[in-house]
Amino acid sequence: MPSATRTSPETRVPTVTTPAPAPPTEVRERPRAVLAMHRDLVARLIDAGTMRRLTEIADLDPALVLDDFGTPEARTALAGAEVIVSSWGCPPLDEAVLAAAPRLRAVVHAAGSVKHHITEACWDRGLQVTSAAQANALPVAEYTVAAVLFANKQVLRFAAAYRLRRAPHDWLAAFPGAGNYRRTVGVVGASRIGRRVLELLRPFDLELLVHDPYLAPSEAEALGARAVGLDDLCAVSDVVSVHAPELPGTRHLIDRRRLALMRDGATLVNTSRGSLVDQQALTEELVDGRLAAVLDVTEPEVLPADSPLYQLPNVLLTPHVAGSMGGELHRMAATAADELARYAAGQPFAHRILPQDIHRVA
Repeated sequence: MPSATRTSPETRVPTVTTPAPAPPTEVRERPRAVLAMHRDLVARLIDAGTMRRLTEIADLDPALVLDDFGTPEARTALAGAEVIVSSWGCPPLDEAVLAAAPRLRAVVHAAGSVKHHITEACWDRGLQVTSAAQANALPVAEYTVAAVLFANKQVLRFAAAYRLRRAPHDWLAAFPGAGNYRRTVGVVGASRIGRRVLELLRPFDLELLVHDPYLAPSEAEALGARAVGLDDLCAVSDVVSVHAPELPGTRHLIDRRRLALMRDGATLVNTSRGSLVDQQALTEELVDGRLAAVLDVTEPEVLPADSPLYQLPNVLLTPHVAGSMGGELHRMAATAADELARYAAGQPFAHRILPQDIHRVA
């Protein structure tokens, strides 16, 4: 695994539970804040209780949502804004936008990655940036754990065979290797999600392996896993689950050679990004039937309509839904409200993103 896969301390918090912000020690004026995201996202992202909390913490108009920083309305709002509460659809905060926001001091992102809107100009300005990536990591980890347990149980193959047979059968003889007892699961990347996956898998009778070149063996042991090289992990795992960030150095991290190292019948789970896996090489292995896969992400993000992966019995393909969906979105908004409360109270962010880490996190 290339050194670019190093995960920063901010990527290594295993759960979303953090201490509630303490009450302010002095009376402070409420900071002026503005929402910046897709307009139609607000109602789905922020429930009524969290919106009330946001407007209590800050001078924030819940009806004002910026998705274009070039409009007169946006320029007026930016001129007085001290905090931007952003999410998916926030336009880039470039030099021109920052020039129109002279009072801006912080960006509280109610979603995961900040790479789409936080620019070098933000770091040059010294803005404080925080993200709800930790909150978004939880449903991804839960999806992954479900995928791991189903994969070892060979649920996809059972279901496909049962669909075809529709009659009594000696399933034990047909699938003698099914089950989770003493199976080996390899986690690639000790990120927020990777660590949470290991935590959730610890109660099961599994051997847990982890690969992260900057994770010490003692840290892996504390996570209930054994640190190994990536080739070794691929060669001995019944399930390989990918949780490294998308970086230039992680493109095709799981390449043709490493796919060939995987055991016959092993399963690859990818909830990270499609670029981390050689899609063509994986497709060939899956069509051949030697491997199985649970893929929430692919390259391209939506496969061509004629891709065989839509129909293969050894593939579970989902449309990038492992992250926050439905009511899970509210957890990200609540995390952002907690961070805004910390800022208003003059306290440090719990989930701050630092400029030196931005190039090696998702």
